[in-house]
Amino acid sequence: MAKIIGIIVVFASVLGGYVLSHGKIAALIQPFEVLIIGGAAFGAFMQANPGYMTMHVIKKSMKMFGSRFSHAFYLEVLGLVYEILNKSRREGMMAIESDIEDAAASPIFAKYPAVLGDERMTAFICDYLRIMSTGNMAPHELEGLFDMELLSMKEELEHPSHAVTGVADGMPGFGIVAAVLGIVVTMASLGDGDQKAIGMHVGAALVGTFFGILAAYGFFGPLAKCLEHDAKEELNLYESIKASLVASASGMPPSLAVEFGRKVLYPKHRPTFAELEQAVRGR
Repeated sequence: MAKIIGIIVVFASVLGGYVLSHGKIAALIQPFEVLIIGGAAFGAFMQANPGYMTMHVIKKSMKMFGSRFSHAFYLEVLGLVYEILNKSRREGMMAIESDIEDAAASPIFAKYPAVLGDERMTAFICDYLRIMSTGNMAPHELEGLFDMELLSMKEELEHPSHAVTGVADGMPGFGIVAAVLGIVVTMASLGDGDQKAIGMHVGAALVGTFFGILAAYGFFGPLAKCLEHDAKEELNLYESIKASLVASASGMPPSLAVEFGRKVLYPKHRPTFAELEQAVRGR
């Protein structure tokens, strides 16, 4: 909701101030300037990024109007980790083999649909539980493996943010390109002596610069920052899972292992000790 309000405030402030200054909205309707700026920015984006990144960024951007990294989701993740660690402690690591080999058919994972719906997170948990079940890896070796994977995951999660930042940085420049082309058109029309047409061409050129700067700082810049925050929250959740599993591998009981994970979470949505205990006991 805050993001939608932010977009409305940007539009209302810019256009409202323009109209109150006796500007005409019709003068801002320049589809060819939008074509030059938008097309050039999209082409540059495709050159700078892998082919799959276009749809990936679009999908991630559409999800920015709501966040799944909520208090309830954190409780689900920690509850799942607790329950599966508790089963392995009571019945042995071999008892959870069926759960981690086929999470979709696991009665434990079925209790946590939000986690099960995230294929990467489910695979991440199952992979490390599978490694732990071998019993041949020391806790510090397990932690080292976690760190290596989280480092590569960090690069991947931050890629959409970097890609959109590149677009935001280029938009003012593409606005200048549109403005320069508008001036070229203006110069070509000077021989006609039509002052009205010349004025319209100059206005269109300036609108190109306006669109480029507004898009960069009013929309694409904030979107890139939003994608960056989303990547940090997702990575933080994986670090929480890491902390819980490493604590368990070090011999901590499940209730204390998930407490390690809880402490890693960002404070904004971090459940309290009592909330986590109540959630896991309730399950």
